[in-house]
Amino acid sequence: MNILLTGKDGQLGAELRRALAPLGAVTATGRAEADLADADALRALVRRVRPDVVVNAAAYTAVDRAESERDLAWAVNAVAPGVLGEEAARLGALAVHYSTDYVFDGAKEGAYTEDDVPAPLNAYGAGKLAGERALAAAAPRHLILRTGWVLGAHGANFARTMLRLARERDSVRVVADQYGAPTPAALLADVTAQLLRRYAREGAEHFPYGTYHVASSGVTSWHGYARHVLAAALAAGHALAATPDRVLPISTADYPTPARRPANSRLDTTRLRQTFGLVLPPWQDGVDRVLAHLL
Repeated sequence: MNILLTGKDGQLGAELRRALAPLGAVTATGRAEADLADADALRALVRRVRPDVVVNAAAYTAVDRAESERDLAWAVNAVAPGVLGEEAARLGALAVHYSTDYVFDGAKEGAYTEDDVPAPLNAYGAGKLAGERALAAAAPRHLILRTGWVLGAHGANFARTMLRLARERDSVRVVADQYGAPTPAALLADVTAQLLRRYAREGAEHFPYGTYHVASSGVTSWHGYARHVLAAALAAGHALAATPDRVLPISTADYPTPARRPANSRLDTTRLRQTFGLVLPPWQDGVDRVLAHLL
């Protein structure tokens, strides 16, 4: 299997390099090799590599900055997936793309299914939704994996930020009315590898293409997530100025940001689990594995 991977240096890209390596030849690219804002360069890359599978892990992920850098965010998140989809379709290749819980407005009471109608609240979510639609329209052979609250051992993430703040301050204020499931980049990468193994085994004609939700099981708030991180750090013997009981709950209204966030980021993973026979572990397990590396 000849695989083209974009976004090799991000949280997810780093894990995908590990997970995809046993499947075949992986051409891993970053911004230096392929700027997703440059459609012509992107087309030239795909035509040079001629992959069997395109895995797009690159994205513009600065959610708040996307409100002021809308053109750049749109080029990377909305236009580039369509370009990759067109080039994949021309080669008869599978296109794999990652999207976000932010395509939803968070107003639903329960977990979002793949059939729920998207209604993004911010520029980032709108761009990611447009990218989903462009890819799906261009490439009949596609997998769109929606996820949220991603963390990894590489790069910046919420857990790393909480550890830093807890060392610097004697209390930390964290939003307690937004809910989701912290999902390790390693889990996303391993799920992707399992899906590609099935694709190779069953062949292109019989594979169940489409959109799937991928997230750890369970639910927490950012506040609960932060308390778990700091408790794990203390258990590992790290000195903190802010202990878990000094993580103070606040509301979204108390922490205004340029981009609005959905209150409910829960994703229903039933379709993925039933279609591919996968078991998704509790969010605490994934967080603890990442923390074992960070600590």
